Amino acid sequence: MQRRDKTICKEGAGSSFYYVSSEWFSLQKTQWKQSSIVKYGNIMQSYLLPFFSDRLIAEITRNEVVSFSNMLLEKGGVNENGLSPKTVASIISVMKNIFEYAARIKGYNVADLTGIVIKQPQKPMKILTRAEQQKLSKYLYENLNPCNLGILVCLYTGLRVGEICALKWDDISFDEQYLYVHQTMQRLQTRENEREKTRVIISAPKSDCSIRKIPIPDDIFYLLKKCKKPENAFLLTGTGHRYMEPRTMQNHFQSVMKKCNICNINFHALRHTFATRCVELGFDIKSLSEILGHASVNITLNRYVHPSMELKQKNMNKLSELFPVR
Repeated sequence: MQRRDKTICKEGAGSSFYYVSSEWFSLQKTQWKQSSIVKYGNIMQSYLLPFFSDRLIAEITRNEVVSFSNMLLEKGGVNENGLSPKTVASIISVMKNIFEYAARIKGYNVADLTGIVIKQPQKPMKILTRAEQQKLSKYLYENLNPCNLGILVCLYTGLRVGEICALKWDDISFDEQYLYVHQTMQRLQTRENEREKTRVIISAPKSDCSIRKIPIPDDIFYLLKKCKKPENAFLLTGTGHRYMEPRTMQNHFQSVMKKCNICNINFHALRHTFATRCVELGFDIKSLSEILGHASVNITLNRYVHPSMELKQKNMNKLSELFPVR
């Protein structure tokens, strides 16, 4: 991938892309979670600054940004095989924010990047069929251990992998039968001068709506009471001094799926399956949206809820009531 020289001419350095973007980043990062700081910092260091740092921000044209995005799609990345549309969309989103800051706060006459959109093909996400869900549930119940209990909890409450990894026993209300989700676990890159390249952090979710109370189904609640450990212990390990990180949990999940002879399912499909089953069972979407921790009902409908052919057929059969000949 061709890269630009990072040298910045001293004259007009204050209006260079390097200076403006660095100023934007410094001001914004005080409002971001650590995961966002790492994500946007990587986007700037890996993609934006190598190409635009030596340019005056007012001289960067819309056509250049479009060409830049096309280049990233075609031959971006370490191996120059092209970046995914989702990654390029994130890069262009950061650039738009920097340009908006340059225009609104700094008063520079910059290119209008409105309407530059990276099309992202919707990948259909497989969910467990009812038969697969029953097979998986039966296996987990018959081979109950902390990890398998965690998979069951996710399958019947819609928790994300980071949320189940951070969940402790004192997050479970045994008096009122609910889970209190207020933390998530993730492995993030560290600063260049630190000895380890990555580290695991437990922090509040990125959005306030992800902090929520989830009612626990009776059968899952019975298992939780049966397996109860000390309050400060992680649910997946049974101790307070040792946790299981998301990557390890995902590997365990794949091992379980192999034993159940269920293919092409990743951990997040549990959440997808939960949402779809809830719709099939007649949940109102507002309640489901809050249980999933979404900011709006539309996110729930567009991202997770895909009625099965069985449900579509059942709904279509309701039209038979209008047919005159029976």
